[in-house]
Amino acid sequence: MYDIIIVGAGPAGLTAAIYARRAEKSVLVLEKEAFGGQMASSPCIENYPGFESVSGAELADKMVSQALSLGAEIELTEVLSVTEGDAPDYVKLVKAADGEYEAKSVIIAVGARHRHLGLDREEDFIGNGISFCATCDGAFYSGKNVIVVGGGNSALIEALSLSDVCESVTILQNLDFLTGEARLREAISERDNVRVITGVTVEGIIGDENFLGFDIKHAKTGEAEQILADGAFVAIGLEPKNEPFEALSSLDGAGYLMSDESCAAETPGVFVAGDCRTKNVRQIATAIADGASAALAAVRFLAE
Repeated sequence: MYDIIIVGAGPAGLTAAIYARRAEKSVLVLEKEAFGGQMASSPCIENYPGFESVSGAELADKMVSQALSLGAEIELTEVLSVTEGDAPDYVKLVKAADGEYEAKSVIIAVGARHRHLGLDREEDFIGNGISFCATCDGAFYSGKNVIVVGGGNSALIEALSLSDVCESVTILQNLDFLTGEARLREAISERDNVRVITGVTVEGIIGDENFLGFDIKHAKTGEAEQILADGAFVAIGLEPKNEPFEALSSLDGAGYLMSDESCAAETPGVFVAGDCRTKNVRQIATAIADGASAALAAVRFLAE
């Protein structure tokens, strides 16, 4: 029986573990993939306070080491479900691939995965030519040519941000029109260094060790074309993995867990932190803020 079980070892989950252990609660963190979450795959982070530049792997290692040094337990396993027991204790039963665990409270911090293009060798180029965050990685392409895949608000915001530092930006959209807001479309049209190509699908990656661009196909004509670039930013949405937890709190239309400002879910004793919850900004800084809020809220719940 743990005081708090945390599902996910990204920045939100690890921060929650640090705060919970400082409150002298027993803590178990369960993570199914890589400690550090998306952060761990970023080659360089320059917008995290306290570090002018740090690799995601290094920052993740520091967070893991801090949580472990405070006495948190961390296990590598996939959580399959979380259910609530009967009155009067309402113990939370966490079913994982390697067994079952019990806790008085649970913090869900499983993050959200950027939707990928589904191309051959795509995973090999993530962090090495293919990125998902202009705020995080745009500065690396200063004065260079980049591609943005997508036509919604997120893609257009990425393109506008990149156009400030890049030589050129090419937007590739599978529909015949951009779906972003009118004000963003207008802003895009006013940028001389932004080109928009609609009605195309991305078919493959050009390059062996280094990313050189995309092979695309025009939907109406079937014509193939190569778009060369130094890097690409994929902005076709996020995929939260919240299905195992939907009995604990409602999901919004995009699949994110609903929670209040204290990160409390609808089920008492369950809290949600980081990119998996409904929020406007998804960055490392906001994830650690959620982790702190969720842990302190869980501590208050246990005290009450």
